Amino acid sequence: MTKHADRPKPTSPAARRGAWRPCCTAALLAVAALPWLPPATAALPAAVDGEPLPSLAPMLERAMPGVVNIATVTRLAVADHPLLQDPFFRRFFDIPGRPRERESQSLGSGVVIDAKLGIIATNHHVVQGADEIRLTLHDGRRVDARLIGSDPETDIAVLQAKADGLMALPLADSDALKVGDFVVAIGSPFGLAQTVTSGIVSALGRTGLGIEGYESFIQTDASINPGNSGGPLVNLAGELVGINTAILAPGGGNVGIGFAIPTNMARAVIEQILEHGTVRRGLFGAAAQDLTPELADALGTDVRHGAVISSVEPDSAAARAGLLPGDLVLALDGKPVSSSADLRTRMGLLRAGSGLALTVLRKGRRLSLNAEIEDPFADFVHGEDVHPALDGALLGERVRVSVHARRRVVQVGPLRPGSAAWLAGLREGDVLLGANGYEIGSLDALRQALRTGIDSFQVIRDGQVLLLARR
Repeated sequence: MTKHADRPKPTSPAARRGAWRPCCTAALLAVAALPWLPPATAALPAAVDGEPLPSLAPMLERAMPGVVNIATVTRLAVADHPLLQDPFFRRFFDIPGRPRERESQSLGSGVVIDAKLGIIATNHHVVQGADEIRLTLHDGRRVDARLIGSDPETDIAVLQAKADGLMALPLADSDALKVGDFVVAIGSPFGLAQTVTSGIVSALGRTGLGIEGYESFIQTDASINPGNSGGPLVNLAGELVGINTAILAPGGGNVGIGFAIPTNMARAVIEQILEHGTVRRGLFGAAAQDLTPELADALGTDVRHGAVISSVEPDSAAARAGLLPGDLVLALDGKPVSSSADLRTRMGLLRAGSGLALTVLRKGRRLSLNAEIEDPFADFVHGEDVHPALDGALLGERVRVSVHARRRVVQVGPLRPGSAAWLAGLREGDVLLGANGYEIGSLDALRQALRTGIDSFQVIRDGQVLLLARR
């Protein structure tokens, strides 16, 4: 089984004992043709004592048309090498020309959530870096899809395809799931399209696995293998309860421990991607840690669940709500908080500007605090207001502090994949230092520098200074 190369290695004890693997694969399994077999002489009866035998077939007939197979093509530039410049070397090895790129293919699954608009949900890691996305529908048709947007923190991506006759899976309330509920996984393990496996919900709200930035997984023993990534986990009514994303595979195969992103979590992310092309997370301004028995004793409580606030940033939404270090958060919007990871995940799904209610325990007293998630891009402007070639991005002025000085810069906020700003090479989080050779310290300076068009940008990205030349 091929492991997806860009998945992070987990650091949890459970992960160190095994190996986390996303359930997508980079190659198809070659299957040898089997010899012809005569028809079976006996079959299970359709009914026993007049009672029909239970079967998932009627539900699957409705659900499987909502599942697609996803293949992606990523063109990778081949590094220059002196040998490749040698005509004798190219002729000797029958290399017709100097190779400039090669293709890398991957495979996964997806689920149709809006048949009319052709909206399909899958995993971010299935389509990450793809130059082309190709879908194979239930009826064998092949269509191209475009990426609307994705969120690496939750491993959700949203695609759109133009095709008639699509069928969408209805979305269930994943909060209603219980351990022991029967579920079915549908996908393309090892490239075997439209494969169905069944099992039960083994656990709920799994966090701290080191798979994604925000975790609250459904754990299931329904067989999930490479190629199932992005495919649906459905209940016995054929409703989508989760999107399959990862497995624990210490021996390289399925061991009955798979993980799916709950539908309610996926829905919150998908709605933002459809609206903005990305996820706009707000700021709260507080850090939390797990409640340990030692902390519980120090706080003088016999409560054994919740998240302890370890710090509160001055002049933040948390500070204005009255939250203090040492407060034990018991509930968020009326639902119990189990751990700091649970609190962080649920906070991370709230939109900027959303209100929230916290139930906290402070010195033995229960308090109710109300807060509002801040929008970190509230003062940003739309890129097209600066220059048409920056359409699709939010831009704002920030103060950059270094060892030697403080200076004003222009920062790139969220932007839509495929937009003009995206095609210009900009990415969220970029700090603009210059444009067309001019130093940039404000939006007005950026407008002036782009009067005659865009030739290049000088940006800081991931701590490195890059020069982006217009293609």
